[in-house]
Amino acid sequence: MRKMQFSVLASGSKGNCTYVEKDGRGFLIDAGLSGKKITERLAKIGRSMDQVEGILVTHEHTDHIQGVGVLSRKHHVPIYANEKTWEAMRPSIGKIPSDYEYRLEPEQHLTLASIDIESFNVSHDAVNPMFFSMYSNERKLAIMTDTGYVSDRMKGFIRGADAFIFESNHDVGMLQMGSYPWSLKRRILSDVGHVSNEDAAVAMSEVVEEKETSIYLAHLSRDNNMKELARLSVAQTLEACGIRVGEYVRLEDTDPEEPTRLTTV
Repeated sequence: MRKMQFSVLASGSKGNCTYVEKDGRGFLIDAGLSGKKITERLAKIGRSMDQVEGILVTHEHTDHIQGVGVLSRKHHVPIYANEKTWEAMRPSIGKIPSDYEYRLEPEQHLTLASIDIESFNVSHDAVNPMFFSMYSNERKLAIMTDTGYVSDRMKGFIRGADAFIFESNHDVGMLQMGSYPWSLKRRILSDVGHVSNEDAAVAMSEVVEEKETSIYLAHLSRDNNMKELARLSVAQTLEACGIRVGEYVRLEDTDPEEPTRLTTV
């Protein structure tokens, strides 16, 4: 029986895109790079746009939609987004044939490429941002970035996943001492901004179950975080919560320039 696999093709403020598949057919979650770059990243993991059956859009920010329109038109790929996100992103992605426009509202379900998908809202400064949990063969993959905090309701949607792609955006000290204008710092730290390393770890400590689990630390700030710092901060907080990193929980990096290896959930 074939299992669900995924690769984080790109993660960060310059562009976000994740590929998920089963039985050689898959979909993209966001397409925040140029169509050319996404095609190149897929090739690096031995995949192509010919295998992509849809693009799920989380929200309308450029680092999540840059390549959506061109990929859809060039490769005849359907786009799935909620109504408010469609309205917000339409000026940025260009004309899309009506046959490729699909609506997926928060807390609705969709089956795509033989994978069951559940959508849910997050708290971010977009019109109606949402992320996804995906299910196949009793295995679960959850993706959630671009949220200012993690509510109990959000935790309920992602709890018990076998793999998480989860935001670990910034180190609070680096952000506070950095060169960003105060208005931007305030936005990042707000309830509609981004989750810090420490907040990510606390949330993870409440949704990880005692089984082999991978946590991919995603959407790291180029200016206010580092991979090593994110891993160390998250590991220390998880350990303080009684979760032994390396025993059944593994922390993995994502990168803005290189895709992660194609991993089986």
